[in-house]
Amino acid sequence: METSSSTLDPATLAHLQDWVGKSETLADEVTAVAVRAMSATLDLPAPDASPGFVLPPLWHWLYFLPLHRHSELGGDGHARLGGFLPPVPLPRRMWAGGRLRWEKGNPLKVGDAVRRISRIESVTHKAGRTGDLIFVLVKHEIHNAAGLAISEEHDIVYRAPARPDDPQPAPVAAGQAAAWQREIVPDEVMLFRYSALTFNGHRIHYDRRYVTAVEGYPGLVVHGPLIATLLVDLVRRHAPGAFVQRFDFKAVRPTFDLNPFRVNAQPSPDGKAVRFWAQDHEGWLTMQASAELA
Repeated sequence: METSSSTLDPATLAHLQDWVGKSETLADEVTAVAVRAMSATLDLPAPDASPGFVLPPLWHWLYFLPLHRHSELGGDGHARLGGFLPPVPLPRRMWAGGRLRWEKGNPLKVGDAVRRISRIESVTHKAGRTGDLIFVLVKHEIHNAAGLAISEEHDIVYRAPARPDDPQPAPVAAGQAAAWQREIVPDEVMLFRYSALTFNGHRIHYDRRYVTAVEGYPGLVVHGPLIATLLVDLVRRHAPGAFVQRFDFKAVRPTFDLNPFRVNAQPSPDGKAVRFWAQDHEGWLTMQASAELA
């Protein structure tokens, strides 16, 4: 991205660097209710979520939820600036991607007491054609009684407000050949349920007036983590005995609730790797991902 002038002053950018190295530790328990609710949200049969049930990939996002008081929320439904994450003075925030590793001999299970250690790894500024961008990299390590279970790097991007004359990146055509496919019909109920399960107050996912009038999107935005979960869920549906030991994903283009979208996967010939992608109703790539299986 070509650098242009920034509207963030040097003092603000320097202040944001004070958050690098900041850490927090949270405790939780892997409960059965969240597992059953997630299964219903993904239109899966009710699982036997008794103690010892192994948590499917990415379902750990149902825990360690951001329990901010209502008075601590901003106008967009996110927590106000500050706290563990740096106080980035840009209003548009999105989960841009991530990289995850699971320890094969130590899966999270229903009934586990778990602990997550999080650390701000970096805060990076770029200024381009659409304005300022701040990238925040957060590293999470999740432990149970047996030790480390999941390592995760989480990419967050903050953007300036949308403007009518903002240049739009050229869309990329999605791949066509996929051994595993599923069409998803998003609606307000699905997005509300996922927001509720993850205690995500961001109004772009459930407040149509806000998302169109304030954020400038044409419809409700489908959660990036929900799309990632639907992608990796293809492994459970088509290769139920496989263990996902690595999963990397990157959001490419927003997905809206106005039309169906499709999640796709193509396993490698040896079955040890999978390439994933999501596409909108026009065939444009919206998310790309890859996994290693064991």
